[in-house]
Amino acid sequence: MRKLYDISLPIHASMVVYKDNPDKRPSIQVMRDFDQGARESRLALDMHTGTHVDAPLHFVPGGQTIDAVSLQRLLRPCRVLDFTQNEESIARLDLAEKNIVRGDFVLLRTRNSFEQRASFDPEFVYLTADGAQYLAEVGVDGVGIDALGIERSQPDHETHKTLLSSGILIIEGLNLVQVPEGQYMMSALPLAVTGAEAAPARVVLWQD
Repeated sequence: MRKLYDISLPIHASMVVYKDNPDKRPSIQVMRDFDQGARESRLALDMHTGTHVDAPLHFVPGGQTIDAVSLQRLLRPCRVLDFTQNEESIARLDLAEKNIVRGDFVLLRTRNSFEQRASFDPEFVYLTADGAQYLAEVGVDGVGIDALGIERSQPDHETHKTLLSSGILIIEGLNLVQVPEGQYMMSALPLAVTGAEAAPARVVLWQD
């Protein structure tokens, strides 16, 4: 049987959210239960909570929306790249050692996956602005990271803007703790929310 790696974060009311912002914390409410014949629940969820895909509209005015992204871009081969030795960030020189080529979809595996915490860690490993510029120059199709954000402490959001303005999709909120560096098939299908800049996704990897 094929081994599947579920690299998504479970959604629950006490999950860790970006900067511990209460507005990003999901709410799950039972609206109807078996005394009324069947159980039905309601989920209130920020589009950027947990594992999600960012479309260009997130930072590009008039950019592509999440429902307009071709599913072929998110059901495809990808590469997991190991950066678990990086203490703070992933930069151009780090990425240049990985033989990334045009059209790749790369997932950045860092110490973030191994440091699951009860609250948000502001010192998470992130992708620097020059790292994002390198990926744009190479011409990757997408990049994912095992943090709730792909950048930190960037007032002008250079990493996001460089990637998204180049049409590069971003997946945030992955958990790559069980996934060694290598080539995989990926299913990272976001909810088809019309006109949205991002959407939650269930992301699964496997090897043929």
